[in-house]
Amino acid sequence: MKDMKAHLEKLRVQVAECELIRNLATNKEKRELFDRLARHHRELARQIEAAIESLSAPPTFVGRKTYEPFPKEEDA
Repeated sequence: MKDMKAHLEKLRVQVAECELIRNLATNKEKRELFDRLARHHRELARQIEAAIESLSAPPTFVGRKTYEPFPKEEDA
């Protein structure tokens, strides 16, 4: 999990750098290239965020109660 978070942070930095280069580029082809790279890195970061979230979420069962006490003997 620690390595995934580190990789996520690296991707976020790369997105920011690509956007900065895209904004400073005077050549149309370079602007388009760095725009595509920024979008690609942003999508990778989104996928890693989803993976981290799914790994850290507690397992659940659909339609199952989280707590139901055993019936008392006098209730049975």
